Amino acid sequence: MNTLLDTLWYFCYITVELIVLFIVITALVEIILMYVPQEKISRKIEKAGFFGNVIAAGFGALTPFCACSTIPMTVGFLNAGVPFGATMSFLIASPLLNPIIIAMLGALVGIKAMLVYVAIAFMCSVLFGWVLQKVDAQKYVKNVRLKPQACCSGGNDNPIETKRLPWSQKIAIALRAGWDTLRPIIWYLLIGVALGAIIYGYMPSDWVLKIAGPENPFAVPVAAIIGVPLYIRAETAIPIGVALMGKGMSIGAVIALVIGGAGMAIPEMSMLASIFKKKLVAMIVTVIFLTAVISGYLFNILL
Repeated sequence: MNTLLDTLWYFCYITVELIVLFIVITALVEIILMYVPQEKISRKIEKAGFFGNVIAAGFGALTPFCACSTIPMTVGFLNAGVPFGATMSFLIASPLLNPIIIAMLGALVGIKAMLVYVAIAFMCSVLFGWVLQKVDAQKYVKNVRLKPQACCSGGNDNPIETKRLPWSQKIAIALRAGWDTLRPIIWYLLIGVALGAIIYGYMPSDWVLKIAGPENPFAVPVAAIIGVPLYIRAETAIPIGVALMGKGMSIGAVIALVIGGAGMAIPEMSMLASIFKKKLVAMIVTVIFLTAVISGYLFNILL
């Protein structure tokens, strides 16, 4: 009976915490994006040289887009003449440094872990974007133009007009955007929290410790690979990972699982195959895998 009550308490507590966190973080990002027109960012990246990779990764971190927005935006950058390396830094950073992932890690794992994650993922995004440009991976881009997709909420169609509104209206628009973004995926969040609660309440700690504990040197790369088919959304993956960590899974393996799932999810890779040739898709998969493994081992060392 105590285990059941603990499981139900975990489910209710984490659900409320994540729903509030999701709406607030999405609203804050929505307000920031009112002042950051995409065209202005494109021009700055285009003229910044290597520093353009840093700007692009930062912009990718700022945009909580799903793949159906990120990929057309990537094509838009390429068509606008943004350097290929900077565009790849944006593409890598966008799923890994999603503000929702960062906020959830901060709330569930701790601020120190969140800051380490941000630093490692950001540096990897900048570095690997630069590497892809140096190896001339741009030749594997298909000559395509994608139509804008409308499956994601968030973002302002006219940031200049929105910026002129009174603050009360801006906040109302931002909160509405937060709810509109949460509503289609709330079931994914609830599934993730439910699975995490079951793991928290019923999965044997000894088994998790043996398979994915800090003493297993292969736990990190295996977790990165397992994250791909298991991944639905960060809102699903992170509560599961945190529950596993509570049962003895190393924090590095949890981070590798989240990065592997977020960056190499099968739907996203399928969409990338529509604009990139197979060799470039394989390069991006390799980059995400290396980012997951590097981050996982560094987490185990540093934390």
